[in-house]
Amino acid sequence: MVLPQIALPAGYRWRTLTPDDQRLVTELDTWAFPSAIAQDDIDATPSPLTWERAIGIEAEGFDGLVALHASYPFGHFPVPGAELPTAGLTWVGVHPQHRRRGLLTAMMSLHLARCAERGEALSALFAAEAPIYGRFGYGHAADDLRLNIPRGAALHDVPGAEQHTVRVEVATREKHGGLVDRLHRAAGAAPMGVDGINRPGWVTRETEELQAAFWDDHPAHRDGRESRRIMIVELDSEPRGYVTFRRTMSWEPTGPRGQVSAGEVVALDAAAARALWGVLLDLDLTTEVSPFVLPVDDAITQLLVNLRGASPRTPDNVWVRLVDVAGALAGRQYAADVDVTLAVTDSRLPANAGVYRLQAEAFAAASVELVDPEFEAPELTLDVRALGAAYLGGKSLAALAAAGLVTEHPRPGQRTGVLARASTAFGWPVAPGSSWVF
Repeated sequence: MVLPQIALPAGYRWRTLTPDDQRLVTELDTWAFPSAIAQDDIDATPSPLTWERAIGIEAEGFDGLVALHASYPFGHFPVPGAELPTAGLTWVGVHPQHRRRGLLTAMMSLHLARCAERGEALSALFAAEAPIYGRFGYGHAADDLRLNIPRGAALHDVPGAEQHTVRVEVATREKHGGLVDRLHRAAGAAPMGVDGINRPGWVTRETEELQAAFWDDHPAHRDGRESRRIMIVELDSEPRGYVTFRRTMSWEPTGPRGQVSAGEVVALDAAAARALWGVLLDLDLTTEVSPFVLPVDDAITQLLVNLRGASPRTPDNVWVRLVDVAGALAGRQYAADVDVTLAVTDSRLPANAGVYRLQAEAFAAASVELVDPEFEAPELTLDVRALGAAYLGGKSLAALAAAGLVTEHPRPGQRTGVLARASTAFGWPVAPGSSWVF
């Protein structure tokens, strides 16, 4: 494998990685992200990595890797109204002994160069530390919802929910892998039955490695909980949704206080969601249900009679980096007609910097061209980081402007409102977000 020519500090060298390097990779990972799980147990679980996309750094006189980064090949990453090839940046880590030496900066430069070589218009990630990735051009593009729902919490009724049935089983890939993959994809393509409007950022597990890692159920990774279970909601024997979950058992003088940790919660329509949540919130010997990652507009936000009682939090979800500004802007749809000229700055990828004219009709194909600012003055100026934040439709350009991250330049004699119209167009009817952390 020939890597782009990205320089490293003196004494360091790049190393392409293979499955034979798994022990080196997991040893470095536990230095970057401390873990109480024994190293042998970590290595007993399937690696999710696509190895030709995993690159390490070695140092003279050091036994092992000192840094590592990898990416997942998301060939069908959902963006508003479309899909684009995207690199899911992951497993980024530096050994504590080798921090503050420019290794992360070099890895990010290499990653972005390889994205460009592969024709990936976007890079996306989950940020372990929020302050890190903005300086590399990533924008905070989506949030997710975390809840602690009391057992028996009141839910609004939904017509047709009573016609559904729910079965509860031990989850295995052999029995449930195809069903989960099919329903997960369907939920992203038409969330809650909204045909023609996809959920941006709803990443699927496209590789065999990701599927194997998702379905692995090694006891060391259960954190004291039971083996993975699954509820499947059906209508006339047709699966309409599922939730994976684990329970823990706890006894106090007042009685049982078990916890339910829900993984993915997927339902194809409101009635299926109501039926699924109704059973999940009524498991015996439990007091609370905690879904891991939900879209901020998940049906449960409207089904719960008392959402406040579930202690909602909205941490950051997917971050997005435009690697090819023109390709990314042209590769999505827009929620309203738009004709706007954007001046984009990008200190990491100077080829992206320029003035772009974006034209599109609502929910149709878009066109983008690089224009000469002497003849077409920009109406909005923003950095690629702010553009990444707005790209999936979950963050408003107007809100970014209120924070000083977007500047409006009304043309002489033209009525104002460019920012408002562009904000409407860049928005999307469904909130973006991924259902799993990659």
